[in-house]
Amino acid sequence: MSAPSVTPSYAPARRGVELALTALAVVVAMVAYAAVGLAVDERIPSGTLGYGLGLGVLFLAAHVAVRRLAPHADPLILPCVALLNGLGLVMIRRLDFAATERALQVGNQAPSGEAPRQLIWTAVGIVAFVLVLGLVRDHARLQRYTYTAAAAGLALLLLPALPVLGQTINGARLWVRIGPFTLQPSEVAKLLLIVFFAGYLVAKRDVLSLASRRIAGLDLPRARDLGPVLLAWAASLAVLIRGKDLGSSLLFFAIFVVMLYIATERTSWLLIGFALFAGGSFIAYFLFAHVARRVDTWLDPFADPDKAGYQLVQSLFGFGTGGLTGTGLGEGRPGTVPFASTDFIMAAIGEELGLVGVMAVLLVFGLIVERGLRAALSCRDSFGKLLAAGLSFSLALQVFVIVGGVTGLIPLTGVTLPWLSYGGSSIVANWALVALLLRVSDAARRPAPAPVTPQLAREALASAQTQIVRRPRAAGSEDLS
Repeated sequence: MSAPSVTPSYAPARRGVELALTALAVVVAMVAYAAVGLAVDERIPSGTLGYGLGLGVLFLAAHVAVRRLAPHADPLILPCVALLNGLGLVMIRRLDFAATERALQVGNQAPSGEAPRQLIWTAVGIVAFVLVLGLVRDHARLQRYTYTAAAAGLALLLLPALPVLGQTINGARLWVRIGPFTLQPSEVAKLLLIVFFAGYLVAKRDVLSLASRRIAGLDLPRARDLGPVLLAWAASLAVLIRGKDLGSSLLFFAIFVVMLYIATERTSWLLIGFALFAGGSFIAYFLFAHVARRVDTWLDPFADPDKAGYQLVQSLFGFGTGGLTGTGLGEGRPGTVPFASTDFIMAAIGEELGLVGVMAVLLVFGLIVERGLRAALSCRDSFGKLLAAGLSFSLALQVFVIVGGVTGLIPLTGVTLPWLSYGGSSIVANWALVALLLRVSDAARRPAPAPVTPQLAREALASAQTQIVRRPRAAGSEDLS
């Protein structure tokens, strides 16, 4: 008798839902693209259909890759990313129109648009997405490369410091130039360091969870266990001092501290991390002029509205002009904010789509983060839990840092808004981040093997015994019994 088959309960794959929502994201991007054309040229752009077909082909390729390589992955993450990517392309195209208009007004030649290059980088990002899904068939295998990922991540962080490759752009030394391309290696380093943090904390979790004493209801760690946190703190300060970038410094250190908290469940690590970063920032304010300028501008941008505070002042005016529902796509003046397509693209969204548009964009980001954290909770292995949690929190923190900066909540940083801001390194790295999230989600939602009960074990043993074919004894052999 063969053992009866047991179908375990699990979440359905819902790849059809993913395809329908991705198609809806493409339609929304096409409508937005047409709205920009109507506002600027009073006609629907002739390339609207081609734009929609191009996006459709790219996102369909991503969907097919998920269907074949991660069939049980969360069905909402890819459509949300497609919506943000499509909206980002539309806003960059809108800013291209504004740049062309300003150039023609002063008699200059119209600059080459950034939107076509961003579309190319989107295609490269989706290629990276497919490659990560194809190469990383099991996220647990990444744990074998914990220290290799650490070495590679640190090497990428150090590249901008090299005298030949490193480039200083807008006051921050975060880029490297290779031929005609300018890349930001910290975007890839972020993913490698998250893999390292997850692998390291899984191995050292028991040690880091030990407490030396209890003060005011908090279990404080042993002094000998503070080494990793102090090392991460020193590395973040090095990024702040050498790279002159507060955003990346905060991002890397906060990711490590939060993942440490998730691994150990010790609130004291959060307090220690916050105290270390606050103390380091306070010291840097008095020692380094570029940090002091950023903080002073944040505290009072209207003290120098034409120079140091110009960006933030224009960003705040843009949000104020947009109001609740915005001026409409193509109807505002988002180009008055310098670097609107990179650091300040949320200000452009706030002006033309209003508070409603800003909240809708933040809601989509929040949905991606929530689904990533759900994958972390559902994952069956500790490494996958930490990996998904680290990737999700890095995305949430990156959105908080850039949106907080352009709204005056925190000092301005050089971090880009994922999938919305112009930048090849950012969009490629964040598509790879989504691939890793979907890989963990696929493992978490995959049907678990049926539990082996005593009855199933007995039936399987009986079935195996009935199928044994005894070989006949060879002629002339002796029966030794």
